[in-house]
Amino acid sequence: MRASVSLKRMVREQLIGGGVRSRRVVGAFLRVDRALFVPECAQERAYADGPLSIGFGQTISQPLMVAEMLEALDIHRGHRFLEVGAGSGYALALSAGMGATVYGIERVAELAETIPGRFARLGLPPPFVKTGDGSAGLPEASPFDRILVSAACPLAPPPLLEQLAEGGVLVAPVGGRYEQLLHRVEKRGGRLFTTVFTACVFVPLIGEHGYAE
Repeated sequence: MRASVSLKRMVREQLIGGGVRSRRVVGAFLRVDRALFVPECAQERAYADGPLSIGFGQTISQPLMVAEMLEALDIHRGHRFLEVGAGSGYALALSAGMGATVYGIERVAELAETIPGRFARLGLPPPFVKTGDGSAGLPEASPFDRILVSAACPLAPPPLLEQLAEGGVLVAPVGGRYEQLLHRVEKRGGRLFTTVFTACVFVPLIGEHGYAE
């Protein structure tokens, strides 16, 4: 899909201007149009510098925040990627655009059901998307090289850390319901090494290893 003028401006001003340096991340944002992942009523704000409601109490994150998370994950072709809290599928599609084999979990069935159609419009391979408790992960498809948690959790969910491959990386917003810090967790030699790198605000991860509804 050819990038529109508005999409190019978003990438130039918000991502590159915001400090994103990964060419793979920037290239994916130019190929995956954010407008395809927001409701029709929000099309005029598709490239806005901020989160947007996608219904059901869920949001599509600010472009720069998504880019920073993907840059921290350092996704390469062939990686097995899991996103918890896939929403309308934006970060999932960006990761697929970088060559990852993608898996998504979304607790809102109405949102999960829209993701394959969005991938088809972009010419991306069909993703595996499951409706359910994302905090439990997807043990039947593990281990994963990269895991992105796109919802706030009190701690990085233990099942997700167990499903992380050796050398793998997990990025998650960790903290309270209304304010979090992004954590990057890398598994090396069977041990977990955590780096905290930016403040953020995400909707809560609802589930056994997240927050109660």
